[in-house]
Amino acid sequence: MSTAPVTRLPVAVRPLRADARRNRERILKAARAVFAEQGTHSQIDDVARRAKVGVGTVYRHFPTKEALLEALVRERFEEIAGYAREALQRADAWEGFCELIWRAAERNAADMAFCEAVAFTDQSRVVAEVGLMQSTATLMERAKAQGRMRADATEADVPMLMCGAGSVMRMSPASDAWRRYLTLMLDGLRAS
Repeated sequence: MSTAPVTRLPVAVRPLRADARRNRERILKAARAVFAEQGTHSQIDDVARRAKVGVGTVYRHFPTKEALLEALVRERFEEIAGYAREALQRADAWEGFCELIWRAAERNAADMAFCEAVAFTDQSRVVAEVGLMQSTATLMERAKAQGRMRADATEADVPMLMCGAGSVMRMSPASDAWRRYLTLMLDGLRAS
């Protein structure tokens, strides 16, 4: 006997109650601080304690530590995408590009977990979804058209550049050595 296929109707996502929304924001704020200080090895217990909520409350919002970290990574890429949109407003695209890279790197230097997350997992889907990939590509094309960026530079160079800076940040967290290397890498993208 065969059964008819079950048609699944889309389930409407209900908005969170005000108290649940506040808890979620407190969890994210606490997680930002805990993960930034301790890296991806942070414990959910530490996040819950800092947010002043129970561990079960954290897990109701984020079923795994990885889900919480993904939410933080997405949030950071949304912030950096905002930097890219601002950089697109600059008349000199090269200056806009450099400003974007420096702002992102300075933000990343203060967040060990973000540096670790982008170093060890492919974040290209999130980068595309938040519009950062397209904004960066547009900015680079404009910089090349203005003769300020080398013609063979591609948007694929940017994650490598940022991972290189992030690697130096992870190796020497108390040092500003990453600034020197980022300067050298940006000089390598400048048109001669």
